[in-house]
Amino acid sequence: MSRMRRLTDITRSMVEAPAFEYSIIAIIILNGALLGVGTSPDLSERYGEWIDLASQIALGIFIVEALVKMFAASPRVAGYFRDGWNVFDFLVIVFALIPATGQFAMIARLARLLRVLRLISTIRDLRLIVAALVRSIPSVGHVMMLMGIIVYIYAIMGYHLFHEADPENWRNLGASALTLFNIITLEGWTVVMYNAMEVHSMAWLYFVSFVIVGTFVVINLFIAIIINNLDEAKLERLRDMERPVSKEELLREIRATQDALQRLEARLDEDDD
Repeated sequence: MSRMRRLTDITRSMVEAPAFEYSIIAIIILNGALLGVGTSPDLSERYGEWIDLASQIALGIFIVEALVKMFAASPRVAGYFRDGWNVFDFLVIVFALIPATGQFAMIARLARLLRVLRLISTIRDLRLIVAALVRSIPSVGHVMMLMGIIVYIYAIMGYHLFHEADPENWRNLGASALTLFNIITLEGWTVVMYNAMEVHSMAWLYFVSFVIVGTFVVINLFIAIIINNLDEAKLERLRDMERPVSKEELLREIRATQDALQRLEARLDEDDD
């Protein structure tokens, strides 16, 4: 039993080692690069078999990684699935096992792209950013609602003001809203404004006010919300790192110390003999 526990501790230390993490990241990047190479007809025709072989080797490594992490979480393997990122990695492996033949061929090819997303689950800083984005969803929803109201009001105004002079951009409510969304990106909005100013010389007030409200104010609200939630995610991560030692962790350390003392005592006995 102590030997099994010692092996579990060694496996857990290996999984938590930076070298293990960097190795998996390197394999994910290499696998992603091979997926990009596979989009070239010439390279795919010339090295297609090697690319498929490398992809299968990478999948095998990911399977071994998952099994090692499950073993490291023993005797409670369910602890592996308590981490949402581990569940994501496991699902990526499951989808990758779909046979790339018949009606599932396209699904299998697209499922390979999920392996690139494993960079997010592997790199801790990327996980932190994703956690901040998920945390921001409720607040971002309210900002999007505010943005929708502003666009709706300005779209109706734009229709009544400019649909006769510029029907291509303002012919109905949908086209007006689409034009305003294009203006939010600040891509070619001055062309639309100058076309409107040929009919209404004061049309610049409409466009400048929308750019200020829609682009600078609302977009900055998005950024402020995400940054605020990113700071909260960092604080939560620090609290997790500083959390008190659990009973299981304390017992594990005590057992490891006992095993070390037993080995030391045995070595001292051998020296005395």
